[in-house]
Amino acid sequence: MQERVILDRRLKQVVDYIPKGSVLADIGSDHAYVPCYALQQGIISKGIAGEVNVGPMEAAKAQVDLIGAREVIDVRLGDGLAVLQEDEATCISICGMGGSLIRSILESGKEKLGAVERLILQPNVDGQHVRSWLLENGYVLVEEAIVEENDKVYEILVGEKGTETIYSDDLNERTWQLLFGPYLIQERPEPFKLKWSREADKLEYVLGQMADGIQSEALVQKQIEFKRMRDKMREVSQ
Repeated sequence: MQERVILDRRLKQVVDYIPKGSVLADIGSDHAYVPCYALQQGIISKGIAGEVNVGPMEAAKAQVDLIGAREVIDVRLGDGLAVLQEDEATCISICGMGGSLIRSILESGKEKLGAVERLILQPNVDGQHVRSWLLENGYVLVEEAIVEENDKVYEILVGEKGTETIYSDDLNERTWQLLFGPYLIQERPEPFKLKWSREADKLEYVLGQMADGIQSEALVQKQIEFKRMRDKMREVSQ
């Protein structure tokens, strides 16, 4: 009997966004839990688990062997989307990294995205960098989710190719939409409020430290910018 893979709430939410029948490439796969679970649920037709380090790659192989899926889920060693052939994957998931790193992975591997119908991206921090990349590269942000688990808050962003714009023409308003998420800032679920209340507290602390420094013109300007951000974070977390 195959061992059933159990996912936490964050990764279950990721799997919920995978289109049925996808060839899924999970980059930074961490034991290949996402492709293994998605296969057992009958969601994907094939999986590719990419890892940049040997240890995690071996752990992913062991998990794939545990569920008897070696013929369907291919575990590969490589950096980001370099593990893929062109037009090989129809869906890509990248989870548990900073937004800047996710952006870098997508930018470096753009030639591998030709057949990709959906990107499912879960940045631990700096989601605005992921949203900006999608916007700049012909992807529409079709859905957003935010999940609280073990006192941590995670954003999940889903992108598909398209030209529809969901962002304001006003550049100031667009900046806030990229930071907070155009859907999430409208819905403001409890994990969203928790996240931005915490971020406001962090900025409050930084501002206190800055107030003790020598007040150069550059430092004063930075404090004005940070106060503006803090106030907006407080506003959206109410």
